[in-house]
Amino acid sequence: MITAHQIEVRAGARLLMQDVSFRVAAGDKVGLVGRNGAGKTTLTRILAGEGLPAGGQVTATGSVGYLPQDPRTGDPEVAALDRILSARGLDDVVRRLREAEREMASDDETVRERGMRRYANADNELHAGGGYAAEAEAKQIASSLGIEDRILTQPLRTLSGGQRRRVELARILFSGAETLLLDEPTNHLDADSIVWLREFLRTHRGGLIVISHDVGLLEACVTKVLHLDANRAEVDVYNMGWKAYLEQRETDEKRRKRERLNAENKAKTLTDQANKMRAKATKAQAAQSMLKRAEKLLAGVESERQSDKVARIAFPKPAPCGKTPLTAAELSKSYGSLEVFTDVDLAIDRGSRVVVLGLNGAGKTTLLRILGGLDRPDTGEVQPGHGLKLGYYAQEHETLDTGRTVLENMRSAAPDLTDTEARSVLGSFLFSGDDAHKPAKVLSGGEKTRLALATLVVSTANVLLLDEPTNNLDPASREEVLAAIRSYEGAIVLVTHDEGAVHALEPDRVLILPDGVEDLWTEDYADLISLA
Repeated sequence: MITAHQIEVRAGARLLMQDVSFRVAAGDKVGLVGRNGAGKTTLTRILAGEGLPAGGQVTATGSVGYLPQDPRTGDPEVAALDRILSARGLDDVVRRLREAEREMASDDETVRERGMRRYANADNELHAGGGYAAEAEAKQIASSLGIEDRILTQPLRTLSGGQRRRVELARILFSGAETLLLDEPTNHLDADSIVWLREFLRTHRGGLIVISHDVGLLEACVTKVLHLDANRAEVDVYNMGWKAYLEQRETDEKRRKRERLNAENKAKTLTDQANKMRAKATKAQAAQSMLKRAEKLLAGVESERQSDKVARIAFPKPAPCGKTPLTAAELSKSYGSLEVFTDVDLAIDRGSRVVVLGLNGAGKTTLLRILGGLDRPDTGEVQPGHGLKLGYYAQEHETLDTGRTVLENMRSAAPDLTDTEARSVLGSFLFSGDDAHKPAKVLSGGEKTRLALATLVVSTANVLLLDEPTNNLDPASREEVLAAIRSYEGAIVLVTHDEGAVHALEPDRVLILPDGVEDLWTEDYADLISLA
């Protein structure tokens, strides 16, 4: 159980919410919603004990499992399965069992006897933690989230960002924590995994707080909604499911508008009458009373909610370039004995639009990183054509320097920008005032997405490499990105699970990984998008 009592939350000097109190008990399934930058991720970190509120108190009883948006944790040399098992402390037990088994096979009798003792001790600990059934449970959860058996044996350092995130999600679900705090848990999941996760969370007996833009997940699981209103620095609590919440919000807005209009009409009548009476000295006091009553009428009704601000996104006008600004030939990539893809050829012509499809782990992100110059292929090469200017949007935001501020990241992307020009662009992406001086490392996932997109806007890129550009965005911001994709005149290579992004792209070609098969786009490929 988690209880927040009169907490105040700030991002630097900016007030996000104040005097907020709520309680999450066993069985509560809470949807935490609000526009990007409203403070959802900041609040979740505080509830998880990874940050402190500026005021008030948060108390938690029972175990808490927290999935952040960017879970870069764990020893990179640890195998994926061991990372999942570590949620219950079983990774060390399994490691000691394996070491004891090797000692038991020794020709040295002393070593064998020591191995037998160590094996017995470790075996007892394993049974206390759920026995061998626990390892099977961990593998079942991993499989349900699209983590293949071969991935479970790989070190974390060899996994893509999406694979790492699924491993961390599996670890949290396996932990058995009483309260789950999940920040965008469906990112990087295919359609089947999302369906499985919805059912897992729906039947979870403990508490749940989830940040998600997956409407299906919210409809299936949520029994309570916390809405963060960035305009009022307040949190509205709705003790109802998702569909009922949406209906109630609409009803509340209509009521506010009606009450405000009635109050304004009455106040106008009083004000007009007071203005007529003020001309006569004998009625000045009565006129003053009428004006005060008008002011009280307006103060006594809730103002209409201001519309949430949305970043205005338009990709740059591409710099001139040759007919084929980017070519890749015979690319292959492996991690140890694991072959990711092989013999990939790709020619990106001026203005072409290519979507890359493939199951999770097929190497889509790896290919974009190679095309973007962040990784090197094992074989083959990437050849820049005449006038190539690349713009790369990375799903894990690796293009951002988290040690630098928002403004410094903008200047790195476009050194010729003046301070005024940089701030103007940042303002259109909802970074105003002191936000420009915030370190990138403290930004939420949605804010990092907006900053990364802003750095693309100030470039003159003629080839955009976009890796899941709609992740972590609220619906209004997502629509802005889709509109920017539709109107961009340069070439785009897109990796996405978002069917709307592919429809906005209107691709002319498709590249299927890991086999590297290239084909003209037809709607027959549309069914692969959510699975890819």
